[in-house]
Amino acid sequence: MEIQIIELFENTGIYAVWLSIILSIVISILGIVPSIFLTVANIGFFGFGYGLLLSILGEAFGAIISFYLFRKGLNKVTNKVSVNNKILNKLQETEGIKAFTLVLALRLAPFMPSGLITLVSAGSKMGILNFSIASTLGKIPALIIEAYSIKEILDWDWQGKIILGILSIFIFILMFRKKRRLAGKT
Repeated sequence: MEIQIIELFENTGIYAVWLSIILSIVISILGIVPSIFLTVANIGFFGFGYGLLLSILGEAFGAIISFYLFRKGLNKVTNKVSVNNKILNKLQETEGIKAFTLVLALRLAPFMPSGLITLVSAGSKMGILNFSIASTLGKIPALIIEAYSIKEILDWDWQGKIILGILSIFIFILMFRKKRRLAGKT
């Protein structure tokens, strides 16, 4: 997928920066599409520094616009968002510095879906300015780690990529088996 995005960047010339930001916003609004493909494309096309900066800007704008749209949509619905997570449920009821700190911590947490954090935040008492700052500050370290990992993998030769692929498949199989075992016990 990142190859197609890089081709789009090449075809749009000087507008590639804007295309990257627009794609980030769309990914954020959708809430379920991972942004890793766009981060790979940004680093592959713009280089590490500019690609990372563009990913941070795109994710920040995407989160802010998503927050606004989600809040607008949630205001039309009488029920709050229902989630099965103690921390996210706490976020719905907090405001001010506590909400700021929670969003910051959740953005730093690995494997916490960004779209879900934004949706729950939009349904909370938190203001858009606090959300914007906390969300962006929390995403920066995560994106730096993600971008650095991508850069290192892109620099590997084909043998390293094969080892990584085999290791990934092995981990996936282990996780799948564990999940099946746990599902069988309940």
